[in-house]
Amino acid sequence: MSNQGSKVIKLSSGCTNPVTCPLNQVKAGTAVKIKQLDAPPEVAHRLREMGFCEEQKLRLLTQNTTIICQVCNARFGLSTDLARQILVEPLPVFRQAS
Repeated sequence: MSNQGSKVIKLSSGCTNPVTCPLNQVKAGTAVKIKQLDAPPEVAHRLREMGFCEEQKLRLLTQNTTIICQVCNARFGLSTDLARQILVEPLPVFRQAS
């Protein structure tokens, strides 16, 4: 599949590290890919059961006291502490060139 006529635009995700950062540092509206779960084994297991697996894409919907994100067409609310344990990579956004 060709991307002719499209250009890649990276969103300003809010991450201080250009490669990965904790989910709690990402700006609302950003699409990311989970790279690593930095949580105790039982917490990481439960996150994976809910769909928060490595390489899974998600979108951060709100960034308040509770972080709400969409994973696998489901919305989840996470505490800031739990979101800190999910390391993500911001995804590029493709937009049609005018």
